[in-house]
Amino acid sequence: CTHYLFIVVVAVNSTLLTINAGDYIFYTDWAWTSYTVFSISQTLMLVVGATYYLTFTGVPGTATYYALIMTVYTWVAKGAWFALGYPYDFIVTPVWLPSAMLLDLAYWATKKNKHSLILFGGVLVGMSLPLFNMVNLITVADPLETAFKYPRPTLPPYMTPIEPQVGKFYNSPVALGAGAGAVLSVTFVALGCKLNTW
Repeated sequence: CTHYLFIVVVAVNSTLLTINAGDYIFYTDWAWTSYTVFSISQTLMLVVGATYYLTFTGVPGTATYYALIMTVYTWVAKGAWFALGYPYDFIVTPVWLPSAMLLDLAYWATKKNKHSLILFGGVLVGMSLPLFNMVNLITVADPLETAFKYPRPTLPPYMTPIEPQVGKFYNSPVALGAGAGAVLSVTFVALGCKLNTW
C-alpha cells in the first residue's frame, strides 16, 4: 500500500509542478529562465517517480504508464483554465511520454540492469525532455497573445504579462535545460531505485 501511495503522491506533485506549462507567465522577461527551471523540475519529478514505479514492478513499460498518469492528472487540472475562459487549445501536450519511453527502453535494452538504467536512462530523459517541452510550447496557442486576450484580474503588477525584451539571458534554453537535466536526472534515477530498498 505504501508503494502505491508513493506513486500517487509523486504523480500529483509532478502535476503541480507542471500545471503552469504553457502558461503565459513564462512569456515575460523571465520566459527562458522559467522555461529552463521548469524543464529541469519536470524532468526530475518524472524520473524519480517513473524509476521508482519501473523498478518496483520490474516490467519495462511502467515508466511510460506513469508518464500517462502525470499527463491525465495535468489535463484534469487544466480544466480550471477552461473554467476561467481560456481557449481549449491552451493545454499541455503529453511531453513526458516520449522521455518515459526512453527510460523504459534503457531498462529493457540493458536487460533490467539498474546501473545502466541510472546512467543511460537518466541521461536520455534529462536531454530529451527540454526538447519535447519546447514542442509543447510551439503547439499551444500563442501564450503572449492569449495573455492579453484573457488577462487574470488577480495577478499582482509584477506578474503582469509584458512584451519580451530583446536579448535573453540564455542563448539556448533547450541546451541549458538538457545539459543540467542530464546531470541531475542521473542522481534522481538513482534515488528512484534507492527508494525501493527501504
